[in-house]
Amino acid sequence: MPILNFGSLNIDHVYRVDNFVQPGETKHTKSYTVNSGGKGLNQSIGAARAGGQVFHAGIAGRDGGFLVEMLQAAGVDTSLLLHSDEVSGHAIIQVADSGQNCIVLYGGTNQMLTEDYVDRTLDDFGNEGLVLLQNETNLVGEIIEKAARRGLKVALNAAPYSENVNNFPINLLDWLIVNEVEGAGILGGDTEEGLLQQLAERYPQTGILLTLGSRGAQCFRDGHYASINSCKVQAVDTTAAGDTFSGYFLSGVLEGLSLAETLRLATVASALCVQRPGAANSIPTRAEVAQVLKEGTLQVPEVIEW
Repeated sequence: MPILNFGSLNIDHVYRVDNFVQPGETKHTKSYTVNSGGKGLNQSIGAARAGGQVFHAGIAGRDGGFLVEMLQAAGVDTSLLLHSDEVSGHAIIQVADSGQNCIVLYGGTNQMLTEDYVDRTLDDFGNEGLVLLQNETNLVGEIIEKAARRGLKVALNAAPYSENVNNFPINLLDWLIVNEVEGAGILGGDTEEGLLQQLAERYPQTGILLTLGSRGAQCFRDGHYASINSCKVQAVDTTAAGDTFSGYFLSGVLEGLSLAETLRLATVASALCVQRPGAANSIPTRAEVAQVLKEGTLQVPEVIEW
């Protein structure tokens, strides 16, 4: 089943630092690189490298040619993309020695989608498959409604979280993907305890993937729960880890794998990702993940189901 990702395309300006810059502080960086990124691009590449058939929709700016080339090199179909003379979205990313990151986003062409373009793209895609969204473009709520009316499956990664997420028709989603901050925001509180159960109670018809960073992930679908811890590895850069997990997870679900198989696949993929620098460049291929699972070079935690 194909994936149509109305996804962001960002140019990542990455600064390596010992610790994040504090208010009022001026800091020398250890290095500077320019990478392809954006949650949309990363998730398209993750799903494609997992073996999925992926179409990426959105708008590439005048400086975004290499982003399109990156998608194409990963096997993503870019025939539905628009091109603009405006500036692409970009991110300013600090990566600390701990491997953690902090990110400032500028929307650029990611915020220039029109309903006419959305309608034409959905017409071209057809009425079978899954539409994937993140909260880095405009018209997210409208796309959810349009896709659901056509009978398409819809998945939303509600990141980065903002209050407009609470206005999206989450009840129409087949999959909601959140971390603890995003899940708590949707529930309207600041507690992280029992998030998955609370989300499942509010949206019982929606599959929910809750990613927990170094503590693994939890999942709910059709009344069943599953969880997995993360692999114990030395993180170099966590920038695209969540997007890798999401892309592999959705690809596994659409492939018909069980929840346990899907969670193991996504966990190994994200473990390989965090051991490499960069965003899209760090996402592993399905062959690399399969080799790790076959040879047992990583200790992959067991999936707990209830």
